[in-house]
Amino acid sequence: MHAKRFLDLTLGSVLLTLASPALAAAAALTALRRPRGEVFVREVRAGLEGRPFTLRTLPVHRFRLDALSRLPHVVRGEMSLVGPAPLPPGTPGEAAPWRRRVRPGLTGPAQLRRGSGLPWDEPLMLDQHYVEHHGIGMDAALLLRTLLVRLRAG
Repeated sequence: MHAKRFLDLTLGSVLLTLASPALAAAAALTALRRPRGEVFVREVRAGLEGRPFTLRTLPVHRFRLDALSRLPHVVRGEMSLVGPAPLPPGTPGEAAPWRRRVRPGLTGPAQLRRGSGLPWDEPLMLDQHYVEHHGIGMDAALLLRTLLVRLRAG
């Protein structure tokens, strides 16, 4: 098992265990508010080697539960904690060979810079740079930065 997958599996499992009570409560509240429908939003995304998978997200942005609701995908190996954003098949940049070498992530350089006024192509460049230079040290730094950004956001 690669170190990155070990980090995803262990930290992802711990985070999922810690977040489960909040996710269960949010899912129950969402189910009560929705008239007979799905609690999770389902979207097809391209994963490792371009393989499609169905991404399930709880549509609750409070406390970033929407991102935490994607943790089962990390534990199953469809996603990683850190990596390029999961794109729908056919989206510009989705078929890039460099993107298909890694699992999409819950967070990454481009996701952290979202809303910063970057030119449209810079997120792809940030993701490509990450894929070409990633390692456990970079992942740890991006996870810490994500945590700090989320704590400041409230």
